[in-house]
Amino acid sequence: MALYVQKFGGTSVGSVDRIKAVAEKVKGFRDQGHQVVVVVSAMSGETNRLTDMANALNEDPAPREMDMLLSTGEQVTISLLAMALQQIGVSATSHTGAQVGIHTDSAYTKARIQRIETDDLKADLEAGKVVVVAGFQGVDENGNITTLGRGGSDTTGVALAAALGADECQIYTDVDGVYTTDPRVCTKAQRLESITVEEMLELASLGSKVLQIRAVEFAGKYNVPLRVLSSFEDGPGTLIVADADQDEDSMEEPLISGIAFTKNEAKLTLLHTPDVPGVASRILGPIADANIEVDMIVQNVAPAGDYTDFTFTVAKGDYKATKKLIEETVIPDLGGGELRGDDNIAKVSLVGVGMRSHAGVASKMFRVLADENVNIRMVSTSEIKISVVIDEKHMELAVNALHKAFGLDKVNVESE
Repeated sequence: MALYVQKFGGTSVGSVDRIKAVAEKVKGFRDQGHQVVVVVSAMSGETNRLTDMANALNEDPAPREMDMLLSTGEQVTISLLAMALQQIGVSATSHTGAQVGIHTDSAYTKARIQRIETDDLKADLEAGKVVVVAGFQGVDENGNITTLGRGGSDTTGVALAAALGADECQIYTDVDGVYTTDPRVCTKAQRLESITVEEMLELASLGSKVLQIRAVEFAGKYNVPLRVLSSFEDGPGTLIVADADQDEDSMEEPLISGIAFTKNEAKLTLLHTPDVPGVASRILGPIADANIEVDMIVQNVAPAGDYTDFTFTVAKGDYKATKKLIEETVIPDLGGGELRGDDNIAKVSLVGVGMRSHAGVASKMFRVLADENVNIRMVSTSEIKISVVIDEKHMELAVNALHKAFGLDKVNVESE
């Protein structure tokens, strides 16, 4: 007998029929003798509906009241799923985040879990019940309802799995696993049988939306086996493991596990800035003060050594504000400089722990892109990642060419 924590997202519980299908899936595990905790999100579209009503009443609603409002979406789902389970003969009970003992800080709309009380939850499991828990929410030390931010139900699921010592946390979604890249862009994308936490964190941060980053971080920190599965079809999904070295065969897996990409980037270059200590801080300081996050940074030195060109990227949504800030604050502070910007760029990234022990990945990537006449505008690297900025119009071409060149078209065929 195993203990599973299963999380179902909004599309998985988006209608009464789908809730019935989830109940049948859970019953299958319970009939095999397993203990099951189910974490659910609000029905698809419900959080947006509630948010729209709040904004219609108040353009700037109090965060505490927003948490009180948005937490009701999951409360509807847990009660309906418990009813569906009971209807097919499965003993089940529903709990809100507060009832199950998920204690958080008081940062409304983006709370962090501090501890989880598991005594009552364990008692229900020992009594043979399926426990249905509202994801995305908890309670602070003053008894106020809090929410964990968008996608927080993933974090709830992993946190409960860690607290209970579950055998596996299963994240059910509308895809059947983690793919080598987005199948909508590359038709030959393959489902990965397994991937490391490190690789999944990189892919999530670089544009993959399969899992919430905080949930993956939680899984890595507490060594929770995490599996991504489809709510709508059977299959093994993708297992996310702490360390590739746990599996000797993993050393023979492809160098690259996946290709991430995003069009949500803009590039700014400040030309002819003084090449003296402190200039980078004078450029980026005001941007950080405006709560704008900078991604990639490249600084070039002119032959004379007196001036430099400073290039960086920000989210496309911050492009206009950043441009205005540089023109009105940074350039006057530096005593001059010319600003150029481009919001028609894309970032393409190769991710794989195999890069640590294999040379030549970057040179191969650059050669493949050169063969396709794709110009590289910026480069950023880490131990397991290489990212390049290219023109947005070449993104799909680059992804498909790299996917083929690094053998990802055949990743599952070779592993079978």
